Amino acid sequence: MCFCPHCDGPLFKGKRVAVIGGGNSGVEAAIDLAGIVSHVTLLEFDSKLRADAVLQRKLYSLPNVNVITSALTSEVKGDGEKVTGLVYKDRDSGEFNTVELEGIFVQIGLLPNTDWLKGTVELSPRGEIIVDARGETSLPGVFAAGDVTTVPYKQIVIAVGEGAKASLSAFDHLIRASAPA
Repeated sequence: MCFCPHCDGPLFKGKRVAVIGGGNSGVEAAIDLAGIVSHVTLLEFDSKLRADAVLQRKLYSLPNVNVITSALTSEVKGDGEKVTGLVYKDRDSGEFNTVELEGIFVQIGLLPNTDWLKGTVELSPRGEIIVDARGETSLPGVFAAGDVTTVPYKQIVIAVGEGAKASLSAFDHLIRASAPA
């Protein structure tokens, strides 16, 4: 199973894959993958996709994408070395169906582990730490970086860069705070 269509998508060139999740992340992943793989099956637990309308229009315009809603993913099939399929339950009919494929991309969204920060720094409605362009939080002298922040594109390379920026900002803050008046 994969979590990054940008990183792992090219490994599935010409193959069949599934994307689990019908929000913006899932639909964007399916759109991206459709340009690389032979076929994408997008599975969504809800009865409809939750992605923005413009993304849904693009998704439905692609000839090598199949969208299945009301799908409860229940099993990943494999031959001991690689993925060979996915089983899902149709939540409307109760029937189990199998999709033959070679890869699965999970895009169901993640919640940041920030409950312990409530009341300390400002959090977004999704629980992300709100940071400015320097990585500083609402509490002066406290900096944050990575997927837990409001910075877009939850990717390792982005988090690393944001970490470097936040550490330089913290260093600058410490120098200025400790300078004699």
